[in-house]
Amino acid sequence: MSEEKEYVVREAREDDLGAVMWINKRTLPENYPSFYFRLHLHNFPKAFLVAEMNGKVVGYIMCRVEYDNLYTNPERVGRKGHIVSLAVLPEARRRGIATELMRRAMEAMKNHYGAEEYYLEVRVSNEPAIRLYKKLGFKAVKVLPRYYGDGEDAYLMARPA
Repeated sequence: MSEEKEYVVREAREDDLGAVMWINKRTLPENYPSFYFRLHLHNFPKAFLVAEMNGKVVGYIMCRVEYDNLYTNPERVGRKGHIVSLAVLPEARRRGIATELMRRAMEAMKNHYGAEEYYLEVRVSNEPAIRLYKKLGFKAVKVLPRYYGDGEDAYLMARPA
């Protein structure tokens, strides 16, 4: 018997940005101005996804693709898929939403924007997120000292596409 998912993942639309920004403010200490979300939606629409439950946006992932030395192969220059922000409302967690958002965004960055690797920054104290990223094949490449506004370090994690 196939299990029906209780959520849908789809590309974000302009009218989702209010909900996305509200989720960002509610769940993450790092908040971005509205133009930053619009910029990513405009430039990388295939890699800006939302998760919906019962017609309500409960999570999002915002990504971009950059061109620079690869973290997974520093001698090479290539396209790096940057997972800029990922958040799921507390009441919608532990359902596989973040995992699916990550998988679908990585697929979009590779297929639509030619990403050769993926990378992200994560607080060294965010153990649930670190577990998720490791499960998806990411490895800590380096520590970014005092990366966050409150002085906490970040791991820069990366994996080949």
